[in-house]
Amino acid sequence: MQKVPSWFNFEDLRKVITMGLFRTIQAKKTVTENGNGGEKTELDTSLENQENLGPIIRHAFEVGNPETLLHQLKNITKNKEVEIEELCKLHYEDFIVTVDKLRGILLDADELKRTLSSENSRLQDVGSSLLLILDELLELHLMKRNVTEAIQMSRICLQVANLCIKCNQHVSNNQFYPALKTLDLIEKDFLQNIPIKAFQKMVEKRIPVIRLHIEKKVCREFDDWLVNVRSVAREIGQLAMGQEALTRQKDEEKRACQREAEEQSHLGFNCVFALDIEEIYEDPALKLDLSPVYRAYNTHTCLGIQDRFREYYYKNRLLQLNSELQMSSSQSFLESHKTFFSQIAGYFIVEDRVLLTVKGLLSPTDVEKIWDTALEKMISVLEENFSVIEAPNHLLLIKDHVTLLVATLQQYGYRVTPLLKVLDNSRDRYHDLLLEESRKKITDVLASDTYEQMVMRKESEYKMNVLSFDLQTSDIMPVLPYIAPFSSTVPEACRIVRLFIEDSVNYFSYSGLENISDDARKYLDKLLIYVLSEALLKAIHSSTTGVSQAMQIAANISVLERACDLFLRQVARLSGIPVRSSERPPGSLTAIAVLKTSQDAAYHRLLKLVNSKVGEIMSLTDNIDWTADEVPQNGNEYVNVLTVYLDTVVSTSREILPLDAVYKVGSGVLKHISDSYVACLLSDRVKRFNANTLMGIDNDVRQLESFADERFPSSGLGELGKEDRMRDCLAETRQLINLLLSNQPESFMNPAIREKNYSALDYEKVASICEKFKDPPDRLFGSLSGRNPKQHTRRKSMDILKRRLRDFN
Repeated sequence: MQKVPSWFNFEDLRKVITMGLFRTIQAKKTVTENGNGGEKTELDTSLENQENLGPIIRHAFEVGNPETLLHQLKNITKNKEVEIEELCKLHYEDFIVTVDKLRGILLDADELKRTLSSENSRLQDVGSSLLLILDELLELHLMKRNVTEAIQMSRICLQVANLCIKCNQHVSNNQFYPALKTLDLIEKDFLQNIPIKAFQKMVEKRIPVIRLHIEKKVCREFDDWLVNVRSVAREIGQLAMGQEALTRQKDEEKRACQREAEEQSHLGFNCVFALDIEEIYEDPALKLDLSPVYRAYNTHTCLGIQDRFREYYYKNRLLQLNSELQMSSSQSFLESHKTFFSQIAGYFIVEDRVLLTVKGLLSPTDVEKIWDTALEKMISVLEENFSVIEAPNHLLLIKDHVTLLVATLQQYGYRVTPLLKVLDNSRDRYHDLLLEESRKKITDVLASDTYEQMVMRKESEYKMNVLSFDLQTSDIMPVLPYIAPFSSTVPEACRIVRLFIEDSVNYFSYSGLENISDDARKYLDKLLIYVLSEALLKAIHSSTTGVSQAMQIAANISVLERACDLFLRQVARLSGIPVRSSERPPGSLTAIAVLKTSQDAAYHRLLKLVNSKVGEIMSLTDNIDWTADEVPQNGNEYVNVLTVYLDTVVSTSREILPLDAVYKVGSGVLKHISDSYVACLLSDRVKRFNANTLMGIDNDVRQLESFADERFPSSGLGELGKEDRMRDCLAETRQLINLLLSNQPESFMNPAIREKNYSALDYEKVASICEKFKDPPDRLFGSLSGRNPKQHTRRKSMDILKRRLRDFN
């Protein structure tokens, strides 16, 4: 039996267990003798709870008694050792059994190891002889395969060599057809299978040389045709695009006649219709002579090198196309674009003719590749030139020729959508130029306008400036001379907008867009918002704009807002929408709301200017005697000046502004006057005032209220139903005067009375003004019977109000 390893010595284990039991017994005795077996100290409790021993150790050293702590730690250590020895004693027998079992397992494992080793040796002896036999068999198979491959290679090389000899004989005898057939046979059936690389490369190199030698004999006539076709293609392109332009012109004339007939029918007139016979044009490609191409291709087909000829044809035509696509350095694109597009149109008309008549020479894929090359170059040229053109009419001219090219080549099945995409991508650029041009025109119009109402003395002037833009307020012809409510800005701006719409729709025409009116309406919105409205706002906020100019600008905006419907109808009409539908054009303009905002800005500017003038007049209140001994008999002079100025403003605004605008200006001015009165009483300039002065101001306010009651309703504001509210704009001043002159001013603190009679007043303002209000004292030597008890009561009530307001604040 094999010896157990030393780290499983059972005698040592028994000794260790026996010593452990002996030490456990001794430790119990020692603990019992020391008397610490049953008591738990603070240190024991901390160790059991896993607490920090730092405070206990620090305390032991601070009291100078570390020996006790050390003694306790030794006792704890001994106790732990006793517990460990008791645990070992408890599991002693189980441990002995486990060790015996482990020893048996080790013996069985050793026996298994010896068995496996013997079986492995036997397997190695048997397998070595078999491996030697297998290696010999593989070597024989490899030798057989090499011999077979060598035989096959020799056969292929012999066949290729015989074919090469035969080809040389045919070439020497000028027998090109069998020579080319032999070359095809070598190339298709043998060339890729030649096992010897050097031989394969030699044969592969000689094949194109022989083909090129034969090819040159039949290419001379075709080369002459290539030289001649360039000039012929330009003529063909010009003719085809000219025919398309004539067709487009006839279509536009036909639509114009149809629109005119619809308008007459809409108005109730009888329409006369005529039969339109469509003219059929001759195909420009019929003028092209393709016989040299037919002969060259047929010869190459018989020789078996039609692919070479296809490549030759494709390569030379592609070189010609690249030459045509090169821009001239001596001319600008604006000058040369007609020739450029005509040459490209003619080129691809020729290619389409070759594709259809010379079967097999070109494939649709080849033509598509050539077209993609031309398309990429044209797109690059257009994008480059569109980005540098500064005049919108130049860009429109080029766009028209692009659409002619598109329409011409679309008839031959070419994919022209990318060209239309370029035009679509450039429409923002075109309209930016158009907007900038319109901005300059509108700026010049506003700068030259005198902002005076237009006077038209002739019927032609009325038709040109009013009827042509549907600006009339009545269908009845007015009596001349006619004074319009707008200045020269309105008809000039309408002309600029109408021209913008025409140019915008012209750009979208023939561009492949389905709904032109939506796009044209979008850019019309931009013109009205970012050009016209901004120019008007700039004029409104100009430092040179006075009351009359601001009033006229506001009136102009009101008229331009009405003209937006005409602009929408023009967009619909030019976009091809029928007359019956254009009466109610789809969609609306965001610019209408923007123009309303500009109009409000004009009203605010007008009101600000009027209020500024009113403020100058109200500054005359500085001349009022705030502590007058008597009430002014004839009122204050500034009120007469103020009412005359207000009457002038209302009269002028009523002539050219809408009623709601007159109301806004009138109510705003009266509110400003009311605020000015209150601000004057609150200002530091007025230290105190008495009832006499207040009654004088009361007379002034009554005069203004009378003006509001009489003048504003007579201006037509009764139609708005707001005439009773004009007096309310002076409500704060009126309520303040009523409060100060009332017999019981303390009633202001009553919520019900305040809500009913003094709702426009503010506590703090009333408190500040009341502090300045001082009634004149009774005369020193007046008799007691001559005193006014009513005045005394009012004064007492005023004192109560002042005191309560102070408490409230």
